[in-house]
Amino acid sequence: MYKELIASRKKDFDSALEMAKTEAGSIRTGRASPSLVEDIPVEYLGARSRIKELASISAPEPRVIVIQPWDTAVVPLIEKAIRDSSLGLNPANDGHAIRLTIPALSQERRVEFTKILHQKMEGVRVRIRQTREDILKKVQNAVKDKTAREDEAFKAKDELQKIVDDLHKKIDEMVKKKEQELMTS
Repeated sequence: MYKELIASRKKDFDSALEMAKTEAGSIRTGRASPSLVEDIPVEYLGARSRIKELASISAPEPRVIVIQPWDTAVVPLIEKAIRDSSLGLNPANDGHAIRLTIPALSQERRVEFTKILHQKMEGVRVRIRQTREDILKKVQNAVKDKTAREDEAFKAKDELQKIVDDLHKKIDEMVKKKEQELMTS
């Protein structure tokens, strides 16, 4: 019974891990990467769209990102969205494209980005724990309703803890790798 429940919620664990990768990728390391800006929301035609849905994004040089919107009318909107973001970048608009020059990181900014990374990863860990607790509650309710045995609750708890520990290990590895990038780039 509990195995089906865990299997049905596997996508929640997978999406949490995917979210961790996205969050880690959104923190800049001093090197230009399209992932740095691709998910920034832009107000366009009354809807919120991400930059990657409105333009092509490339990194032709190690410290430069070029954003070329498919509609030139959206250039000032993308520029505003980048200025309003927490990235601290100053976009240069030539009317057809936006160029972002990624400055070298000071030690102070590196430490600040490391703190932001840890905050974002803690949010992912909380999401994982909430999913685990939700599954455990359902198993406990099944035990109370006599549709599952007591030993199944213990097995579910053990199996879930293994899954959560594995996810935390992957997140820790991701954080360690990103911290290393932040401190050395």
